[in-house]
Amino acid sequence: MSATTLSGQATRAQAAARPNYRRRAWIGEGLAILLGIVLVIWSVVPIYNMIMVAVEPHGDVFTSTVWPAHPTLGAFWIVLSEGYWYLEHFWHQFGNSLYMGAMTVFFTLLIGSLASFSIGRMRIRHGWLLTNAALLTYVIPASFLAIPFYLIMHDYGMDDNIWAVIASLCTFATPYAIFIFLNYGASIPLELDEAARIDGASPIQVYMRIYLPLMAPALVAVGTYALLLSWNEFLYQYLLLSSPRSMTVAVALAQFLNSDESPWNYMMATAIIYALPPVAIYYAFRGRMTSGLTMGGVKG
Repeated sequence: MSATTLSGQATRAQAAARPNYRRRAWIGEGLAILLGIVLVIWSVVPIYNMIMVAVEPHGDVFTSTVWPAHPTLGAFWIVLSEGYWYLEHFWHQFGNSLYMGAMTVFFTLLIGSLASFSIGRMRIRHGWLLTNAALLTYVIPASFLAIPFYLIMHDYGMDDNIWAVIASLCTFATPYAIFIFLNYGASIPLELDEAARIDGASPIQVYMRIYLPLMAPALVAVGTYALLLSWNEFLYQYLLLSSPRSMTVAVALAQFLNSDESPWNYMMATAIIYALPPVAIYYAFRGRMTSGLTMGGVKG
């Protein structure tokens, strides 16, 4: 068989395979679009239902209408003005949530950055043991540790104290912070530290003036994670906080279910207002958050 014949057969085979390749590409793209639509609907429908119930005059969660016939923003005004007896301490509880989130972020970043600086930059002996021991905390689900944490805080006299929640949340957020900081810090040249030490800088000065500024994207990423963790956590807040003046909005929302006839519109309006700060923070820092989570995985 001549080379010309073989070449012609190969060309015909490629031409026949090209439509099949295009068909498979179209099918794959169509399935991806369909899956994306399903995921978008799956994500948006609960939020839509929250908004719909919040603007209902009486908060009927079992309504069959697509949109309320007479929507109103009265539930939001009730929440903001603390006009319902379950909402008498709303702004104080909202402040508790902000305080808890801010302190969780602060101590997570402080402990995580100091640990990663000591292990990655100062090269302390057996530092890898500290890293692995911290990551082992994720082996046991957080829900299994709720009762032990409650007993520990009770023994230390921290019943109904927001610092008990902050301590427990930092326990779960710090190992992740150390892991991210170590990976991100590996991309920062050690020569910068050595040059600073030659100029007479102490370890604290290297940490404050070189390490932290260069770690800014990772700090934002981990800080956002710690904030969202504390903002959305319920179990530990429910176990460790009991009085209306000490509890957060997340715990206060659960009280609505104790009523014989739950005011669902007030509850959904409260949930929407409570969700606004982390959403705003996430979208404000998502660029830095993405770079902080990904840049550490690429080493030059």
